[in-house]
Amino acid sequence: MSKVAFIGLGNMGGGMAANLVNAGHEVAAFDLSEEALDRAKGNGCTIAKTAADAVKGADAVVTMLPAGKHVSSVYAESVIPHASKDAILIDCSTIDVATARQVAKDAEAAGLTMVDAPVSGGIAAADGGTLTFMVGGSADGFAKAQLILDPMGKAVIHAGDAGSGQAAKICNNMLLGATMVATCETFALAEALGLDLQTFYDISSQASGQSWSMTSYCPVPGVGPETPADHDYDGGFAAALMLKDLRLAMQAADNAEAYTPMGSAAEELYARFVDLGGERKDFSGIIKMIDDSWDDDQG
Repeated sequence: MSKVAFIGLGNMGGGMAANLVNAGHEVAAFDLSEEALDRAKGNGCTIAKTAADAVKGADAVVTMLPAGKHVSSVYAESVIPHASKDAILIDCSTIDVATARQVAKDAEAAGLTMVDAPVSGGIAAADGGTLTFMVGGSADGFAKAQLILDPMGKAVIHAGDAGSGQAAKICNNMLLGATMVATCETFALAEALGLDLQTFYDISSQASGQSWSMTSYCPVPGVGPETPADHDYDGGFAAALMLKDLRLAMQAADNAEAYTPMGSAAEELYARFVDLGGERKDFSGIIKMIDDSWDDDQG
């Protein structure tokens, strides 16, 4: 098995690192949070004093960081100068496409192989090893990365050249954000028209309006499978993170001169939801704003 450096042990990274340990890899972990490091140690990781120390001698480097600026600085200061030439560099953060491509270019200039591999699936999938990885990079880089990513995911898909993983992720989440808004407003309309919501779910989930947002992640408590809606919208995928991804999508759309009116509308609505205090609630909680109950709940 391989020695893996894992940098970034937050809600997603902690479970991912633990799954690498469970698969038999030797994981050298680093994070700025002592609490995260304690959890990683309890999960069988070796704790590194610095990110650079984790990277030295590693066969693979996996990063899961908050934003593009963090990825740029960590790779420039700690990863690229200290990584073995034979190591595969895997960034699983969700960042803008331009930064992903620039960091990959910098790694290539240093004689290193790097892929961007953002994930879909959330915290439960990270803990359970059932993430979906969308990988951007060369065919050789993908083959090397797949050996490391397989224990953490149910699907590892090559999206194309450097930056393509990020492009696929933000397009997917723009679709998810817009679909969830449409699902929420549809349930609000169904209720206003006097329909029983379970009955409407039973009909629409078997009809042409069916979507993942309805059948797998229904935003209505007590309807469909258990979701964050059944826990007052706690847990799941935070609305602030959905807003981040939608903003990345809109930035990419502007750069590509692509017309995305539904994505833009979803971004505006999630920005309003976050401003109203919903940033830590699951993104499906936007139904509470759409059906006008959010302000009442906060008052």
